[in-house]
Amino acid sequence: MPSPFPGMDPYLEGSTWMNFHGQLCAEIARQLGPKLRPRYLARLTERFFTEIALDDRGARPLSSPDVGVVESAPASVGVAAVGVVEAPVRVPTMVPESVLHFSVEIRDRLERRLVTAIEVLSPTNKRGEGREEYLEKRRRILHSSAHLVEIDLLRRGHRIPMGRELPLAPYYAYVGRQEIRPDTDVWPIGLDRSLPQVPIPLLPDDADVMLDLQQALGTVYDLSDYDLEIDYTRPPEVSLMPEQSAWVDQHLRAAGLRA
Repeated sequence: MPSPFPGMDPYLEGSTWMNFHGQLCAEIARQLGPKLRPRYLARLTERFFTEIALDDRGARPLSSPDVGVVESAPASVGVAAVGVVEAPVRVPTMVPESVLHFSVEIRDRLERRLVTAIEVLSPTNKRGEGREEYLEKRRRILHSSAHLVEIDLLRRGHRIPMGRELPLAPYYAYVGRQEIRPDTDVWPIGLDRSLPQVPIPLLPDDADVMLDLQQALGTVYDLSDYDLEIDYTRPPEVSLMPEQSAWVDQHLRAAGLRA
């Protein structure tokens, strides 16, 4: 069963995201593969980013302790044992975690050089330590001869840094061609609009190939049976703006998914 939404499904931004993200990247590589033959290869790549959760106030925890604890030598025989002092408070600490992140690379088949990097952004690279790591990777690509395509289907987290303010939209697709930097082509995507077809630039003597983002999302949604997992009678895990929430409610009622 297809997604009830014309474009991005906001219910995919919650706990199903990591599964959806990996499958979407794989589907992008699969869709582009036949269009790139025989000169290029589209390959799914893996990279670990550091994720550190923020507390309720948005405070960022320290990545290393201020005070170290070392094991002391055993007490001498005959010395009275000291009773264990119970701490007044016990709270969980923030522990950095490595989170797997997928992306797609288009490489020249003969020389294996990177031609175009395609990034589907995740919460991991839109906040905290993971964002810093991603921005460093992004900086290296922008200073190379490769093109950079970024797809942001998440409303949470920081947007990628741009030279001026973008038109207001919940989602974006960016195509950064090496030959026109620092300019970047941007597709703002409304909640009520289909995901666009975006051009994927290649080497100078080859024409762009088209990536149909809506087709990719629809294929992943159908194959993963998300309609059996998502409860559309409830609000999405990632809250909507009031006007967005009203539109979603009306849309789902019209689709027969809400009473």
